[in-house]
Amino acid sequence: MSALVIAEHDNASIKGATLNTVTAALACGGEVHVLVAGHNAAAAAAAAAQIAGVSKVIHADSDGLAHGLAENVAAQVLAIASNYSHILFPATAAGKNVAPRVAAKLDVAQISEITKVDSPDTFERPIYAGNAIATVQSTDATKVITVRATGFDAAAATGGSAVVENAAAQADSGKSSFKGSEIAKNDRPELTAAKIIVSGGRALGSAEKFNEVMTPLADKLGAAIGASRAAVDAGYAANDLQVGQTGKIVAPQLYVACGISGAIQHLAGMKDSKVIVAINKDPEAPIFSVADFGLEADLFVAVPELVNAL
Repeated sequence: MSALVIAEHDNASIKGATLNTVTAALACGGEVHVLVAGHNAAAAAAAAAQIAGVSKVIHADSDGLAHGLAENVAAQVLAIASNYSHILFPATAAGKNVAPRVAAKLDVAQISEITKVDSPDTFERPIYAGNAIATVQSTDATKVITVRATGFDAAAATGGSAVVENAAAQADSGKSSFKGSEIAKNDRPELTAAKIIVSGGRALGSAEKFNEVMTPLADKLGAAIGASRAAVDAGYAANDLQVGQTGKIVAPQLYVACGISGAIQHLAGMKDSKVIVAINKDPEAPIFSVADFGLEADLFVAVPELVNAL
């Protein structure tokens, strides 16, 4: 029994969610191999070989794999799928794009967003926006799994000494092509990898106030900035800052929620944070039910005072 982790990478380095996925794969038992499918991705394959617990890296390189097109990556996975009992993807946009294609072609049920491995065939995953945990047992010969990164500690990025094996790249499917990308530039830590996050809600009232209040606090703490869906929908913050069930799932060391009431969808995206601080003038706000520290106050007064005190 062995597990295959599909690495998320930029052809030069391995992205953090891959490390959490490796930890989940190790919990499934047996050897853990990592597939690095890309173009001119030797550096990413070398980085994958350094991950603690990985015994082999399979490196497939071709033009068709340069941008992680789902059809081509799925074909690459399927070419070696018969060698593995478990195939694991990070539960990211890229992983969620490829995994269902692999599961469908293998005619197995996908097991989505696991947060715990109870045994090689039994897993736990949140349902109902995290209000209940389902224990799922699979009898499929090959288990196709997406892994919620916040549920597992990251494997050590160094210390491993896996063998890198080159594999023949599958032909381009021709079903899709890469036209371009528009990547937001941000000097702050990436939201899902940040150790500290400060988030603002609809109570901030405008994009100007959002920036005026949240930016100094983030600067002081060296934090990433997040937002509730209500703040994003109102145009106060960009879509890529949204935290919650329909945004990004985060679990930083410190999460500071300012003017966020704590709708169930938002809590689903951040309640695994190690320390949660909530600032809200409504004493009945649901956010206080998950907060380690709560301050009932006007955020327009409390946050600038906090910034001055730091």
